[in-house]
Amino acid sequence: MLGPETTDHATARPAAFVTEDPAPAAHQITIEHTFETAHRLPHLGGKCTSLHGHSWRVAVSVIAQTLSNDVTVVEFGALKAGVREWIDTYLDHGTMLGVHDPLAVHLYKAKCKVFRFGADDRQTVEDPELLATDLAWPTVEAVAVLLRRVSQAVLAALPCAPDACVGRVFVRETHLNTATYGPVDTP
Repeated sequence: MLGPETTDHATARPAAFVTEDPAPAAHQITIEHTFETAHRLPHLGGKCTSLHGHSWRVAVSVIAQTLSNDVTVVEFGALKAGVREWIDTYLDHGTMLGVHDPLAVHLYKAKCKVFRFGADDRQTVEDPELLATDLAWPTVEAVAVLLRRVSQAVLAALPCAPDACVGRVFVRETHLNTATYGPVDTP
């Protein structure tokens, strides 16, 4: 038997539920993808001077204050397909190098997939490489910036919530090394 100060939550009326939360809130969705890519960082010295590969993992978050007419931030499948297609086309089972890395020429001659960081329109470049013009080397931090730019371009081409934007992009290079790029939290 219920006492006078006990509420039977199973019989609470819907009107008793709080529908307006005074704290700022936003919707967020996240997609993930994995890919295999080699890189080298001769400007850092140490063991990363050698060409080496990683099993990379990326998580892309999209945020919006409001939902679309379809009651979504963006359709998961379309966002995943666009981001995955770009990564699989330009990075997966390839090599990321700085544009001035002498290995790039040899890998091109061997008909290997190469994505160059730091290339601009003065070099012969693929258009996607222009997304990394201001990023001289393929550090995990630079890959996070690149993949946020890619994700922004994919999102811009999709139907989505009116204020949807790419939030943070998380890139895992190894099980111990990660980088995140995106908006800074405000206190």
